[in-house]
Amino acid sequence: MVIVVGIIEVEAADRRRYLESKTGQVAATLAEAGCLDYSYAADAGDPGRVRLLERWDTMADLQAHVDALRSMPAPGTPPVPSRMAEATVYEAVPAAAPWG
Repeated sequence: MVIVVGIIEVEAADRRRYLESKTGQVAATLAEAGCLDYSYAADAGDPGRVRLLERWDTMADLQAHVDALRSMPAPGTPPVPSRMAEATVYEAVPAAAPWG
């Protein structure tokens, strides 16, 4: 499994609108081959921060997603200005949870 964890910064007053603007992208990405989870969520501790979580079956699935994004025409001005502050990709192996 491949996990992507990202932090996106927006103006606090724009965060709800930013999240709402992502609903179509989330639905489309969830329909892609190998996508197990794809979500944006408000950070409970910072009103100007959004968390991105992606889970992919394989690195090839994630690469196909990225390649498809790169092949699309450049987007116009986004409805809500944002900046990717951080994104990390992990190759993960499920482990037994310590709580049971």
